[in-house]
Amino acid sequence: MAVIGVGIDVVDVARFGESLARTPALRDRLFTAGEASRPLASLAARFAAKEALAKALGAPTGLAWHDAEIVSEDTGRPRFEMRGTVAARAETLGAHHVHVSLSHDAGIASAVVVLET
Repeated sequence: MAVIGVGIDVVDVARFGESLARTPALRDRLFTAGEASRPLASLAARFAAKEALAKALGAPTGLAWHDAEIVSEDTGRPRFEMRGTVAARAETLGAHHVHVSLSHDAGIASAVVVLET
């Protein structure tokens, strides 16, 4: 396996919360039903992960937010479920393995994504 993309993003949790409060439709635009009910810090980390994934994919236009969903395995480990526009871009790049790490502490949420062949 070879690394073909890396992305990282950080989000100020309070500022992200203010954006969600100011624009209520933003939650539904950014998150799937499975993600949307999570606590604010978790949503901020998931948003950071989606941004990091877009960067790892080369930040092409036309990616749909709902086409990249963070789900938790039984162990609690996060992973992406990709479909539609995001899955198509990953396939074009030959990305068959996607690694994601989420964190939130001290008011900051962060995520790192690594794509491998």
